[in-house]
Amino acid sequence: MDASTTARRLGRAAAAAVAVALAVTACTSGGGGSSGDVAKSEPPRQDSQDINAKAPDQLKDGGEARFALDQWITQWNPLQVDGGSYTDTVDLVRALEPTLFGTDASGTFRPNPNYLVAAEVTSTSPQVITYKLNPKARWSDGKPLSYLDFKADWQASNGKDPAYNGYDPSGYELISAVEQGAGPDEVKVTFSEPYADWQNLFRPLVPAAGIATPDDFNKGWVEKVPITAGPFKIGVADKTAQTISLVPDPAWWGTRAKLDRITFRVMDKAASIQAYLNNEIDLASAGTATAYGQLKSAKDTVIRAASPWDEVHISFGGTGALADQRVRQALGRAVDRSALIKIANNGVPVEFKPLGNHIIMPNQTGYQDNSGDWAKFDPAAAKKLLDDAGWKDGGSGQPRTKDGRQLELHWVLSDGSTQAQLDLATAAAAMWQAVGVKVDLDKVAANDYFAKYVTPGKFDVASWRNTDSFPNSKSLANFRLPVGDNTFSNPSRLGTPEIDALLKKAAGTVDPAEAARLYNQADAKIWELGHTVELYQRPTVVAVRKGLANYGAFGLAGEDYSTVGWEK
Repeated sequence: MDASTTARRLGRAAAAAVAVALAVTACTSGGGGSSGDVAKSEPPRQDSQDINAKAPDQLKDGGEARFALDQWITQWNPLQVDGGSYTDTVDLVRALEPTLFGTDASGTFRPNPNYLVAAEVTSTSPQVITYKLNPKARWSDGKPLSYLDFKADWQASNGKDPAYNGYDPSGYELISAVEQGAGPDEVKVTFSEPYADWQNLFRPLVPAAGIATPDDFNKGWVEKVPITAGPFKIGVADKTAQTISLVPDPAWWGTRAKLDRITFRVMDKAASIQAYLNNEIDLASAGTATAYGQLKSAKDTVIRAASPWDEVHISFGGTGALADQRVRQALGRAVDRSALIKIANNGVPVEFKPLGNHIIMPNQTGYQDNSGDWAKFDPAAAKKLLDDAGWKDGGSGQPRTKDGRQLELHWVLSDGSTQAQLDLATAAAAMWQAVGVKVDLDKVAANDYFAKYVTPGKFDVASWRNTDSFPNSKSLANFRLPVGDNTFSNPSRLGTPEIDALLKKAAGTVDPAEAARLYNQADAKIWELGHTVELYQRPTVVAVRKGLANYGAFGLAGEDYSTVGWEK
């Protein structure tokens, strides 16, 4: 259906709103920079990455790499809810703590020989995993890695003791025992039910000595990392300067990192572009029109792109008017996703395509579009859903009313939002106005956005990215029903026992084809719930300083800071 047909069917007020949205789509330049007619490439394929891969002997010894950080890291415990829900925290902690498995460009788990001699399924009924640890591996307090660390991580993360404010019990809740194996370097983990993605557990491994009590677990890693066992340690953490540096740990038993220092500085996206142009950092996101337009021709710069597990969505709260599923469904039917995606994709050289799945990305095996009618632009259907929910048409572009109150919602936005994000929210609000829903755009401080608004669920509408929800079993935390005060990574608190059961069953299904079938069943229910409107899989598009090796756009692979360096 073309825009003119839509406008005629909706009437004058709705047509005006749609015209605003389409005008934004056609005219915005994302606040400056490249226009929307930039040539676009297809999204990178599944096994692609663009990191300027180089062998160690091709790199200089020493030097510094400088990167931006979205926000200050307060909670460094990746198993705790405030630490695990922030991607940058987990990425940095994996340079400081044992990462038993990495992932390659196809998303396949690979054991890390610095920590593991071997790890394999040694029994299927019940499922038993036997880990043989590298005897050289030591914590910074001198203790060897042992089954005690695995046991402590399991007991803190399995959700059975509410005093531990854990991030995600997925997988851990299925473990029935953690024991020493044949010797001190062997660990035996027994599951009560099969768990397909067992390689993703204990990743990273957190030392038992650092989480001995709930207080240690929840508070002992605030503003500090008490014990490490990685190629790096923290050199400086200057909260006033908002700067964190990692330096090689001389106690590291593996291959020494090439760089002398990796420095991270907190800054918003706009500031990071200027910082890159000023040669203050060595990588900046080029995933918006503004950024790409300014960075594509910068001196000594290369643009790198790959497709990670990274999605952009519009999320709905579960309180007030939005406690009614029909209202959430109506919001999904009233937005033209293709128009919104064009706004985000404007001026970016890689094609953004509509995403039809909350769990599996288009470049993963098992992907299918389960959005059905729930993401199909149909304002008439949206109006009927609102009528059925008892919200009466206000007429003349006015908000609908029910029991004497107007249907007015608040979209919480970070004040660090890009112009493209603001344009997208403005366009969506216009679309909702066309069906009688008033949506105010409320800006809040960037450092408060997650901590004070998204994570506590204090929003009606919000948009953010879920990243690195891979393997697929990690998606359970995004849609899981809360348990007490623990919302996992589902701040809207929306969910159903049926969705939980399907995701848990999928996570325990070893056969990949059957697991994908179950994940897709769950995804269809998530669409019907009106939990989230998926927009697109966000490709990584970055500007990187020429000569920086083993860093950039990783796709489904994980970073390894110990290999990063500068070409000779």
